[in-house]
Amino acid sequence: MNAAASRALVVQRPGSFRFVEREQIPPGHGEVVIDVHAAGVCGSDYDLWRGTRPDGLVRFPVVPGHEWSGTVAATGPGTDPNLRGRKVVGEGFRNCQVCRRCRAGQTTLCEAAYDETGFTSPGAMADTLTIPARLLHVLPDDADLTAAALLEPASCAAVAAHAAGIEPGDRVAVIGAGTLGALTTQLVAARTPADLLVVGIHDRHRTRARDCGAHRYLSAGTLSGEGDFDVVIEAAGAPDSAATALSLTRRGGRVVLTGIPAAGAVGLSPTDLVVSNTEVRTVFGATSAAWVQAVRAFEAGILRPHSVITHRLPLTEFATAMTLLGEHDPTVGKILLHPHP
Repeated sequence: MNAAASRALVVQRPGSFRFVEREQIPPGHGEVVIDVHAAGVCGSDYDLWRGTRPDGLVRFPVVPGHEWSGTVAATGPGTDPNLRGRKVVGEGFRNCQVCRRCRAGQTTLCEAAYDETGFTSPGAMADTLTIPARLLHVLPDDADLTAAALLEPASCAAVAAHAAGIEPGDRVAVIGAGTLGALTTQLVAARTPADLLVVGIHDRHRTRARDCGAHRYLSAGTLSGEGDFDVVIEAAGAPDSAATALSLTRRGGRVVLTGIPAAGAVGLSPTDLVVSNTEVRTVFGATSAAWVQAVRAFEAGILRPHSVITHRLPLTEFATAMTLLGEHDPTVGKILLHPHP
């Protein structure tokens, strides 16, 4: 690690960023410094850039980057010095670990003030990242750090797959063929459903869905009479995808909502929910337990994140990444930014 300086991308306010050189401060008690290999770019980063992220979930100026992988470069007092040189990923929610919700395992619902790497605390769009060592998940020495950069969305997919309560032989639909939808599909496929449908908006995603284990793929505009699924997982965050999920679910079935749509999204009818006796579960981020599940699935080859990466750019091309996301090109999958290309 360069002890003199570390370069970071700082979003000053929506639509404005600059690169800064900052002194590399040694890690404090319980902290580690990470040499960042890659930082993933997702819709939440685009919302941050545009200024459309919900109030209270971002604090400017900020170094973005909540999806990342890297290598431990330095350890602070109170941490295991053997972590140096290890390949790692890390949780984003900087929870207190002592409140009722944290003690119950609901670490994303921490009762302390919201604090998440890349939104309210400096993130990984920089040469280095300093975080609490307790948030790390250590990877095997031969782990692919490029693919591992997607373990944050993969952990969210793990929450969704667990919340879905899928039994072998269930009929399951996943709405969304982007990164979250693709990773969710991989985990659902491992639970041996009798029918696994992926619903997307671009026919180009058909091959991706099949590669992830889907039995069928349909474009959202062609849905007709496709209801009666035991479980439907919404992983798109589109304005009408929650309503679509409910329409595909059988009476007494289960809907899991994972995407965060913009204001003005189509809501769910209380009447329809009651009459259909549909159970609705929601996902907000990934708990520590879900991270453990995602890392294990990655190590076992069940999760194959590399399949959804389409762009690898130097960190200096942050503006290009934002443009690519804004164009909604169906050929654009996961974008990774590399501080050290």
